[in-house]
Amino acid sequence: MTYQDTINWMFSQLPMYQKQGKTALKKDLSNTLKLAEYLEFPERNFKSIHIAGTNGKGSTSHMLASILQEAGYKVGLYTSPHLKDFKERIKINGQVVGEQFIIDFIKQNKGFLETNQLSFFEMTVGMAFDYFSKQKVDIAIIEVGLGGRLDSTNIITPEVSVITNIGLDHTQFLGNTLEAIAFEKAGIIKPSIPVVIGETQKETEPVFNSIAKANNSKIIFADQDVKTVYKSDLIGSYQTKNIKTAIETINEIRLKGFKISDKHIKDGLLRVVNNTSLLGRWQVLNEQPKVVCDTGHNSEGLTYVMNQISNENHEALHIVFGVVSDKDLSSIAHLLPRQATYYFCKPDIPRGMDAEQLKKTLKGYGVFGEVYGSVNEAYKVALRNSTSNDFIFIGGSTFVVAEII
Repeated sequence: MTYQDTINWMFSQLPMYQKQGKTALKKDLSNTLKLAEYLEFPERNFKSIHIAGTNGKGSTSHMLASILQEAGYKVGLYTSPHLKDFKERIKINGQVVGEQFIIDFIKQNKGFLETNQLSFFEMTVGMAFDYFSKQKVDIAIIEVGLGGRLDSTNIITPEVSVITNIGLDHTQFLGNTLEAIAFEKAGIIKPSIPVVIGETQKETEPVFNSIAKANNSKIIFADQDVKTVYKSDLIGSYQTKNIKTAIETINEIRLKGFKISDKHIKDGLLRVVNNTSLLGRWQVLNEQPKVVCDTGHNSEGLTYVMNQISNENHEALHIVFGVVSDKDLSSIAHLLPRQATYYFCKPDIPRGMDAEQLKKTLKGYGVFGEVYGSVNEAYKVALRNSTSNDFIFIGGSTFVVAEII
């Protein structure tokens, strides 16, 4: 099979959350454990940092990878979803996994994967762990896909566990309260392994303290402990919390024997994009008019983004906006600026919400705009309607951003 044939086959297996939503979720780690055993437990051959959270886990993961790269370590990075190409999910020192490795992994293990009906995400996690093991990375940053306790990545025993924050997202899987979601995320806390919490929240703090205590795990709240915050090339005021989380995580890794200087931290935070090839975090695509895209899509993420927009100097505001079909629009509608021109569009995936439906629903909240046939068409019209002093924001969904970048 060619690379594209291989990727198409992977996507065509059991429902994949990225494309289909709730029906893809498997509340069970048995398949991942079977695959790990079949692959001879590759996750035991490298050290790791495990990162969960509602918002910020992607940025924090990339910050940590960049800092560790600056310190001279060979660093694996596993994240999801990808924006443009599947290979983005698996990187070493910023370089994506090779197409041939993906082809060979599926070819060699296809019988096992089919017989055991592994999902897209399960086989992808196994592939990443196998790659990091064979490439002999010094440490891998492993980002949780969804939740934590029952996520496929949760078979590792990391050096440090990290939970960035908790918000009401994916409630159909994780629960309808912050406490319930915190319980699921806290499932990555392992016995005697320190855990860094990025954001202190009164609803979730007791949950984390209780589970950390039960596991005899040291717990650190980064927003309480970190006083010095360095600058980062990841622009956006909301990155301050992620920077604190990354710094505190590095402090814990230092205690495990990793040699990381303050200069490595400073340089790593300033070179995240260059070192890791991160895309879609307050990414400036054009200057006149200023065009920015951001993958923040839930209430907490959009709150940060909209606050950032309010701090921008501009004349008219144009927003290219699309969401997935299971998005609870009532949770984000109040965040959307009323004094803006909206360009509604459907991301090009089965889960994308119909743009007419999006327009109709948001109209009920006092948010008005026109419908366009695609994300790119919406963006082109927004550019055409803008003057050099206007501001265009593109977002609402990771998949909208992916089509623009």
